[in-house]
Amino acid sequence: MKFDHPAIPFFGRLLVAYIFITSGLAKIVAWDGNIAYMSTRHLPFIPELLAIAMIIEVGGSVCLVTGYQARLAAMVMFLYMAVLTVLFHNYWSAPANLAGMLETHFRKNLAIMGGLLFIAAFGPGQWSINGLRKKILPSPEP
Repeated sequence: MKFDHPAIPFFGRLLVAYIFITSGLAKIVAWDGNIAYMSTRHLPFIPELLAIAMIIEVGGSVCLVTGYQARLAAMVMFLYMAVLTVLFHNYWSAPANLAGMLETHFRKNLAIMGGLLFIAAFGPGQWSINGLRKKILPSPEP
């Protein structure tokens, strides 16, 4: 059985983008609440870090959904997730009553990071701005 329909990468990109777009929009809607939460982590430059996170999540989601610069966006989002996963889901140093939940989030993030690496490695597929551009403006043959 072959799974090479052009809709498959498109729907994969939608699924990966969903968690980021909802998180990014939540940062916009609940800006003050997010700053208060981040303050409990004792991080410097909280408003600036939150703005960067919002840009990566919303901007990266737009790139993933449309397929525009999806490989670059996926790699940036992968690196962002790697840092956040270690900082916020460090189950190995959490109290026992939180360790299980944090480990689940840690493993979930690893799976999302795997999806981002697939997009970074193989591109957005045919149903994307990049795919459309290749159809309209094919590369010259050598």
